Amino acid sequence: MELKYTSHMKHILPLILALCLFTNCSKDDVASKDYTYYYPTDEAVITNENIPGSTEAFDPKGIAIANEKLYVINGNVLEIFNALTLQHIKTIKEYKKGTTTIALTSLTSVSVDNGRIYVGSTESRLFVFDEATTAGISTVGNGQWWQTFVHVFGVVAKDGLIFVKEKEKSIKVFEASQITETSDWNLQPIAKLNTLNGYTEVYSMDVSDGNLVVAGRDAKSYLYYSIANIKANATASLTTPIEPQKVQFVDIKPIAVFFSKDWAVTSENVGSASYLKLYPKADFVKMNYKAALSASDILGKNAFGTIVATAQLDDRIFLSDNTNKKIRVIKLNKSVIAEQNN
Repeated sequence: MELKYTSHMKHILPLILALCLFTNCSKDDVASKDYTYYYPTDEAVITNENIPGSTEAFDPKGIAIANEKLYVINGNVLEIFNALTLQHIKTIKEYKKGTTTIALTSLTSVSVDNGRIYVGSTESRLFVFDEATTAGISTVGNGQWWQTFVHVFGVVAKDGLIFVKEKEKSIKVFEASQITETSDWNLQPIAKLNTLNGYTEVYSMDVSDGNLVVAGRDAKSYLYYSIANIKANATASLTTPIEPQKVQFVDIKPIAVFFSKDWAVTSENVGSASYLKLYPKADFVKMNYKAALSASDILGKNAFGTIVATAQLDDRIFLSDNTNKKIRVIKLNKSVIAEQNN
């Protein structure tokens, strides 16, 4: 029997090897596979009811998180909340510096970096506040659209640079060191960027891995500008603005982008639907758009409106849902599913 078994095995082993080649069998096929699944759940909302004494409709646009504070552009004012407790801290209605007082109007965007708060307005101004005291430091632009800016529809500050999105298809780049207590309002940019398309929409931008990334809703793509390239070609770009690298989408309109430690937290419009999407940051910066999370609502309910800005703090994702006039605070949940192959 032993000789017969050995003889049979001589014929069967090649068949098994051949089957493995065709069926791709391996030790991994026998072992279990773990699948990581992410899903969002509602945690809280912020509306005008969270702002003591507020009687106006909530109009959330740009948001930013810094030092456990949440900054929210709300129509003509800047609201500040505790990002952990969501308690309201302060409403900023004016820019004040010495004897100068300028009412804030038509605000679009906010960014916080290196002890400063930058607030953009379609009244063609960029307001700069001290983060600790909220006292005015300086303004760029004087409110006349034919001067420094043609309106301001987006701002992000990072690593000593300030990127200001104007009307149509222009981003002006400044150095933070240009803005001081005594600097002139009509600052000259060090560089200019071309967003290819655009008009009067609020634009979301962020910086990661040496790139400025713009959610190019009108260009139907995420726009990547190398910071090193901007610095190397700054002077020439004042004549011919630098164009981005991009992957062209057909039906997708990126609306917002924010980089956390692990994720590119984005919102995208596809037709009439608005999606929250999370991309692994390492893949996203390489223009590999395979989302780990894609949701247009929360577990089949409470559909998202147009999300004009996103942010993340720990396992909380903050969404500025301008359609539904609220800041939606979403918890990011993680589940690991083991699949056993027998």
